[in-house]
Amino acid sequence: MERAQAAALASAGLGLLVLALKFGAWWITGSLALYSDALESIINVVAAMTAFVALRVAAQPADQDHPYGHHKAEYFSAVIEGALIIVAAVMILREAYDALQAPKALDAPLIGVAVNGVATVINLVWGVMLMRRGRELRSPALVADGKHVLADVVTSAGVLAGLGLVTATGWAILDPVIAVVVALNILWSGGAMVRDSVNGLMDQAAPAEMVTQIRRLISEHGEGALEAHDVRTRHAGQATFIDFHLVVPGEMTVAESHAICDRLESAIEGAVAGAVVTIHVEPAEEAKQRGVPVI
Repeated sequence: MERAQAAALASAGLGLLVLALKFGAWWITGSLALYSDALESIINVVAAMTAFVALRVAAQPADQDHPYGHHKAEYFSAVIEGALIIVAAVMILREAYDALQAPKALDAPLIGVAVNGVATVINLVWGVMLMRRGRELRSPALVADGKHVLADVVTSAGVLAGLGLVTATGWAILDPVIAVVVALNILWSGGAMVRDSVNGLMDQAAPAEMVTQIRRLISEHGEGALEAHDVRTRHAGQATFIDFHLVVPGEMTVAESHAICDRLESAIEGAVAGAVVTIHVEPAEEAKQRGVPVI
């Protein structure tokens, strides 16, 4: 978790650098398209700090009021980030509407494009690294931050291409038009981020391939039991909660069934990062035809 927090802080620091460069490009040119790109970078910085706070909260151990831990704090971070992105898009659309009524020529567009290009390259490198680190650490907050940074790269690339067209043609109205396209792209990105985070808050099940792996582990390491059924999973930040019913022979002692459970928990936790396993032991008459047979 400390590595995830360090990544979030680094993201905020780089976000400030990129923000300064993009606002510099806007100040040089007066371009609304560059302004919209810079505005999104403000959200990057705020989002990175929000992710850092969420990761600190998520790292807290379970307590009396939160017996299952604080893992879901990361999803709140991603929801907040998505909401901020949507607000930024609305602000850009408002500015673009005014600019469409009275488009104006840009000042020093080539210099502005060059400065913004440097910021875009920084974002591209960091966004890829952030996504990779977020997936390694299974951190929804870092993954959301990485997605936003990479979405910012796509936005910036479109802005730079559009400004090149403005410079080549002299059509000043293209500048606010590009800003509108940027805003719509940001709206889509923010909406997708909120949707994914809400799925996490709603206890979305683990991916199908992970569930298949869990069932295979139960089958391979449940020697002595008869079957397992009602296998359920849910993600909560970096934790994956797994529970199922384990059917054992009626004459089996508590100590013997407990040993099987220990073996299963060890196998699953060793294969699934962040796994929290709960097993309910049942006698043979509770077996179900659609359960997981144990080898």
